[in-house]
Amino acid sequence: MKDLTRGSIVSHILIMAPPIVVGMITIMICQLVDLYFVAGLGEAAVAGVAAAGNAGFLVNALMQVLGVGTVSLIAHAVGRKDRSDANLVFNQSIVLSVLSGLLTLCAGALLSRLYMRSVAADQATIEAGTTYLLWFMPALALQFITQVMASALRATGIVRPSMLVQAVAVIINIALAPVLIAGWGTGHAFGVAGAGLASSIAVLIGVLMLFAYFRKLERYVGFDPAQWRPRLRQWKRILNVGLPAGGEFALIFVWMGVIYYVLRDFGPAAQAGFGIGTRVLGLIQMPALAVALAAGPIAGQNFGAGNGKRVQETFVKAVLIGTVVMIVFTVLAQWKPGLLLDGFSNDRETMAVAAQFLHFVSMNLVAQGLIFTCNSVFQGLGNTRPVLLSSVVRLVTYAVPVIWLSTRPGFRIEHVWCLSIVTTTLQAGLSLWLLRREFSKRLAPPARDVAPERVGLEPVG
Repeated sequence: MKDLTRGSIVSHILIMAPPIVVGMITIMICQLVDLYFVAGLGEAAVAGVAAAGNAGFLVNALMQVLGVGTVSLIAHAVGRKDRSDANLVFNQSIVLSVLSGLLTLCAGALLSRLYMRSVAADQATIEAGTTYLLWFMPALALQFITQVMASALRATGIVRPSMLVQAVAVIINIALAPVLIAGWGTGHAFGVAGAGLASSIAVLIGVLMLFAYFRKLERYVGFDPAQWRPRLRQWKRILNVGLPAGGEFALIFVWMGVIYYVLRDFGPAAQAGFGIGTRVLGLIQMPALAVALAAGPIAGQNFGAGNGKRVQETFVKAVLIGTVVMIVFTVLAQWKPGLLLDGFSNDRETMAVAAQFLHFVSMNLVAQGLIFTCNSVFQGLGNTRPVLLSSVVRLVTYAVPVIWLSTRPGFRIEHVWCLSIVTTTLQAGLSLWLLRREFSKRLAPPARDVAPERVGLEPVG
């Protein structure tokens, strides 16, 4: 366990952020490698895997419920020096993660084809996406347990073990991708099914590695079967913090679904280009997101310790660091968008859409970095309802106009990207205002009675 209530906040952020970003980048690289090999199967396969990958946002919403609740409550317990509560939260989160994983497997088996029919442009894309989802669902189910274990470590200021496990799992995935997708070395190519299978095998190995770490090396929180009996009060604590954050991720799923819907009339190349562009955009957002994720446990531990000044200082310094990072990537995306996209598809139309998307939407990066940091500090404070509110506002102000525009003559794909810039900027401003209001309510010093002598008055007899 690392005490984040003392020492330099900038130092804590800079120590925690690199392992976080390495872990996230390796995961994103793994997804990009899958797309690279799937691209050899044709345009429909790329569009299918990209659209199916959007379903991961919905499952990630459920993961965030557990991850955010776990980070917030354990960080508060660490700040209060209450190890018993930290362990109880961890073990109850593990129980919830197992139940959520089983629910994910059932939902995937029943709903994969229905989902693909609702977003895909043609039958070939539907088949490719459905096949990929069915083989990828075990990976999503297992990631619930990984999310809880990694979140518990991050709440205690420990991020390196999770990063190392993720890196190993991704290396395994990358090694398996050409073997299972294209049949390298075996002559038996499984196509898009191989992409999902490679991910599922890699995630399983990662879960086993993290489990071994907790059993042999972790000392602050750990598995305790005596605490696995469901305790509804603890579930309520976790869900009160996690559900709004999960709702925010679910809205991202809806937002992405809206974009796929309005792009259908532009054909599968537009959907494939958007899928590639969003993954590259996600990759260049990772450093600022890592800074924000590092700020969450710092804010949480200090809030638990009653140190409001350090909570505010954490937000300011995380915003400054994240803004510098985002400006660098904005310049790169504006200057050489093709450099970031090179090699992901041989289809000229697909890559033209991806480059145009990246050129426009990279203008959001600074605003998006501010949103990341606001959301993470809200998680540290244990109140994620404002996060959900700002996301609802963004979805409504985006979805209604873009769907209406898609029905009008002269609708162009540029309208989809420009409206995203406007609504993301709006969300950033709203998030900042909501966080300032939260600071004034929850970090205000308690009122104290002032003795008459302190203001030059004699006590009344």
